Amino acid sequence: MKRVLILGGTGDGAELVNQVSNLPNIEVITSLAGRTREPQAPSGLFRIGGFGGELGLISYLRTEKIDVLIDATHPFASEISRNAASAAIACNLPHLMLIRPVWQPVGGDNWIEVETVAAAAENLPEFAQRVFLTIGRQQLASFAHLDNIWFLMRLIDPPPANSAIPQGKILRDRGPFTLENELKLLQDHQIDTLVSKNSGGDATYAKIIAARELGIPVVMVKRPPTPPGNQVNDVPSAVVWLLNHLE
Repeated sequence: MKRVLILGGTGDGAELVNQVSNLPNIEVITSLAGRTREPQAPSGLFRIGGFGGELGLISYLRTEKIDVLIDATHPFASEISRNAASAAIACNLPHLMLIRPVWQPVGGDNWIEVETVAAAAENLPEFAQRVFLTIGRQQLASFAHLDNIWFLMRLIDPPPANSAIPQGKILRDRGPFTLENELKLLQDHQIDTLVSKNSGGDATYAKIIAARELGIPVVMVKRPPTPPGNQVNDVPSAVVWLLNHLE
C-alpha cells in the first residue's frame, strides 16, 4: 500500500482525490489549509491546518511514511507550494504540482495586469468608482483606505472580526458561478471595474466573460512564480504521472 499526500483546497484537488482514491493499493491523505471555515470535506482520510512550515512538513512526511507528494493547492498559495517543493527534495519523494492554466486575455477584454494585490489597489483611484472585488478575505485591508470607491466584496467566509475592510457590501457565496448570475450582479450593482486574481479554471471564469460583455475593465493580479519541479495542468495528467511513479 502506497501513501499519497495531496495538498488540496481546489476543485481540481478534490477531483484528483476522488480519482486516486479508486486506484488499487493506494491510500490517499488530503491536507486542507483550513482557511475556509466550512471546507468541502474530501473522500477518504484528510487533515485540516498547517504543518508548521517546511520543517513541520518534512517531519509529517517522514512520520506518516508518505511515498508521493502532490501539490494541488490554489495558484496563489505560494508559501505552501515552496515548502512542499523543498520538503519533497529533503525527503527524496516524487513531487508533482497540479496547476491549472492561467486565464489569457482574448478579444474584447480590457485587462490591467498588475504584480500584486497592493498594486491593484494603487491603480483603482485613477478610473474606478464601483468595484467588484474578488480576491478573497485575506487581503481586503489593501483597499480599506480607498474612501472614494464603493466595493462589492464576494467572499466564502466573512472577514476576521475588527479587520480593516473597504466600504461597501459583503456578498458571501461559493462558486461555480454562471454567466447569467455574473451579468446580473455587475448590472444590479452598477459595477464599473472588476478586480480578480488570475486563478484560472472554470469555476469563476464567468465573471471575466461578464466583464468582457459589459465592457468593464479588469484589474488582473498576476500569479506568483511557482517553484521548479514537475507540473501538469489537469487531473488526468496528474493521475498518469502518479501511476508512472508508483510502478
